[in-house]
Amino acid sequence: MAHVSTAQAQPGKCFVLEEFVQELMHAMLYLHYLWGHDVCLLSKANTGWTASVMGVSEQLALEIENAIDERRFDDAWRAYEKHVHMDGLPRKSILSKLITGLAESCDAHWLNQSYNVVSHAFEEKHELLGKEPLIYLSLTLARCALPNLAINVVRKLVKMEAYPPVKAWSAIIAHMCQTNTGAFLAVDLVMELGYLFQNNRVDPRKKSNRPLLSMKPNSFTFNIVLTASLLFGTTRKAEQLLELMPRIGVKPEVNLLIVMARIYERNGRRDEIQKLKRHVDEAYGLSESEFRQFYDCLLSCHLKFGDLDSAVDMVLDMLRKGKNAKRSLEAAKAVLEAVENRKLNFPCEKTEVENSCSSDRLISNNQMLSYVSFFKDNSFSRVELEARELLKLLSDKLQEQVELVKSEHGILHPTETMYAKLVKAFLEADKISALASFLVKASKEDSPVSVERSFVVQVISVCISLGLLEQAHDLLDEMRFSGIRVGSSIYSSLLKAYCKEGQHEDDITALLKDAKQAGIQLDASCYEDLIQSRVSHSNTTGALHLFKELKNSNVSKSGHKEFQTLVQADDNEAALTAKLVEEVRSGHMVDHAVHDWNNVIHFFCKKRLMHDAHRALNTMRASGHVPNAQTFHSLVTAYAAIGGKYVEVTDLWGEMKVLAGSSSMKFDQELLDSLLYCFVRGGFFLRAMEVIEMMEKSEMFIDKYKYKSLWLKYHRTLYKGKAPKVQTEAQLKRREAAIHFKKWIGLT
Repeated sequence: MAHVSTAQAQPGKCFVLEEFVQELMHAMLYLHYLWGHDVCLLSKANTGWTASVMGVSEQLALEIENAIDERRFDDAWRAYEKHVHMDGLPRKSILSKLITGLAESCDAHWLNQSYNVVSHAFEEKHELLGKEPLIYLSLTLARCALPNLAINVVRKLVKMEAYPPVKAWSAIIAHMCQTNTGAFLAVDLVMELGYLFQNNRVDPRKKSNRPLLSMKPNSFTFNIVLTASLLFGTTRKAEQLLELMPRIGVKPEVNLLIVMARIYERNGRRDEIQKLKRHVDEAYGLSESEFRQFYDCLLSCHLKFGDLDSAVDMVLDMLRKGKNAKRSLEAAKAVLEAVENRKLNFPCEKTEVENSCSSDRLISNNQMLSYVSFFKDNSFSRVELEARELLKLLSDKLQEQVELVKSEHGILHPTETMYAKLVKAFLEADKISALASFLVKASKEDSPVSVERSFVVQVISVCISLGLLEQAHDLLDEMRFSGIRVGSSIYSSLLKAYCKEGQHEDDITALLKDAKQAGIQLDASCYEDLIQSRVSHSNTTGALHLFKELKNSNVSKSGHKEFQTLVQADDNEAALTAKLVEEVRSGHMVDHAVHDWNNVIHFFCKKRLMHDAHRALNTMRASGHVPNAQTFHSLVTAYAAIGGKYVEVTDLWGEMKVLAGSSSMKFDQELLDSLLYCFVRGGFFLRAMEVIEMMEKSEMFIDKYKYKSLWLKYHRTLYKGKAPKVQTEAQLKRREAAIHFKKWIGLT
C-alpha cells in the first residue's frame, strides 16, 4: 500500500502505475477468492488515484477547448496527446471541438491531424465520434483537394451507422469531382452506397430504416459523378453506375439523358444511343447546348463504327434544316427591321451575363463555412446549392469537348472538324465515289460566296497538298460529271502537282482536255510548269503547242492569284482547310470492327455467359482484330461479379502483358484497378503486386483504404503464424508477396 501512496504523489508516473495497480488488483482479488481476505483498502487507494487523474484530464480538456477557440493548434494538439497518454480519448464534446477546429483551419497539416484523430477514435471508441463533425470534416477535406481522406470519413460514418443524408454526401462528392482522383473515388463511393439499396434490400415501410434511406443516392448524385467521370475519362466505371441506377430505383432527370448518351458514345454503345434518341427528341426542357451534345455523340458513334452513310445523312439533314431556318430567320429579321427599325437583341447576349453572375455566385458560395454555420443548416440547403453550382461548372467544361456539332440561333450545323473526319473516313475506306456524292449534295445545300471557296474546292485542294493526286483527280471527274463547277485554281494546282512529280503525262493530257471542255482558263505559272515538264520529257512539239496557247490566251501571271483566294479566305474557310489537313495527316487508322466485337463480348459478360464471351474473344483474335483495354475490362468485371473465377482473370492478365509488349494496347487506371480488386479478393498477391508496381510506375492513384478493407474482410488470419520449415519455392514466393502486400497497405 505504501507504493500506491507514493504513486499518488507523483502524477508523472500515472500511466505506468495504472497498469501496476490493475495487475495488483487482479492478484488480490484472486487471493481473496482463495482465502477470503479483504481488499477494501486497495480499492480505496485506487479510487483516490483515479480522482487525481480525472482532475488532470479535465484541465487538459479545458486546455484543448481554449486553444482551439484561440486557434493555437500546436497547443491544442500537445494537450490532446497528453490526454490520450494519461486517460485515453477526451469526452465527445471535446473531441468534436478538436476535429472541427482543426478542420476549420483549412491547413493540409491540421486537416491530416484531424483525420488521424478520427481514425484513432474509430478504432478505440467510435461512439465518441459525432455525425455532424465528421460530415463537416469530410466536406472540408473534399474542398481542400484531399478526396482520399474525405471518402474514408464517409465510409467510417456508414460503418458507424451514422448515415449522412444524401444532400450532405452529394456536396462532398461534388467537391471531390473537381479532380481526377476525386472523380475516380466518387464513383467507388456511389457504387458502395448504392449496393446497400440494390433490389429493394431496404424496406421503406419500416421506421427504423429512415436514417439509412435518407442516404440513398438520387438522380442529382448520379449526375455529378457521371459528369465528372466523362470529364476525366473514367467512362467504363460510369457505365457500371448507369447499370446500377435501375437496380436501386433511381430514375434519370431529363438532362441526365445527355450525360448517358456521352458515356455510351465513349464506350462505343451505339445501340444504346439510338434507344435514347426518341426520349431526347420528345424530352421537354433540354437546352440548345444539350441537343448539340447529343447529336455530337450520335455523329461520333457513326464515325467510330465506320457507318458513313448514317453520318452523311445526319450532316445533310443539318444542312437542309439550317438552310430553311436561315431563310426563315432572314425573312423574320426583315419584317422586324421594317416594323421596329432597330436591331434584334438575341438571347445569347443575356446568357453571357447570366453565366458571369453564376460564376460570381460560385465564388461567393465557395467561401469556407464555419462549423457553427454548417451546424445551423440542418437541411444542408447551402451545401446543396453549392453542389449544384459545382455540377454546372463541370457541365460547362464538358460542353467545351463537343467537336462535331455547333449551333447558331438554335440551329445545329456540322463543324469543320466533322467535315474533316468524314472526308478522312471516306479516303481511308477508298470510297471516292461516295465522297463525291456527299460533296455534290453538300454543295447544293451550303452555297458558298464564290466557287473557289466552296467545300468541294477545299477538299480537293487538301488532297492535292497532301499528295493524294489520284483521289483529287477522281473527285474532280465526279464533280465535272455532276455539273458542279470548281474553278480554275483546282485545275492549275493539280496540273502543277502532276508536273512536280514528273510521272503523270497521261493524267496531265486528260486533265488539260477536261479543262478545255469545261472552259477553264489556266494561269501563266501553270503554263510555265507544263511547258517545262514537256521539255524535260523531250516533248518539244507539246511544249511549243502550249507556248503558242499561252501567247494566244494573253494570260498574265497575276491570274495565279485566283487560287490564293482559297488560302486567304475568311476564318471559317481557313479553319476548315486546316482541319482537313490535320485530320488526314494524323494517319490514325481506326479498326471499326473492334467496337462491334467489344459490344458482343460486353453483351455476353452482362448476361454472365462467360463461355460465349470467350468464344467471341477467340473469334475476334482469329479475325485479325486486337482486343483493347475495354475488351478486357468487360471480362474482368464480369468475373469479379461472378466471384471465384480468379484463375481465369490471371490468364487474362498474362495475355494483356503479352499484348502490351507487342501492340499499341495501353493499360488504364480503370482496367488495372479492376484487376487489382480481383487479385486481392482472390488472394493472388503475387499478381496483385505486379499490378501495383505497374500502377505506381505510371503514377496512378490507388485507394489503399479499399484494399486494406478487403484484406481485413477476407485474409485477416492469412500467414499470421511462423513460416513452416519445409515449403516449396512457389509457396515461399506467395507468402512473401502476401507479407509485402500487407506491409504496403500499412498493417505491419
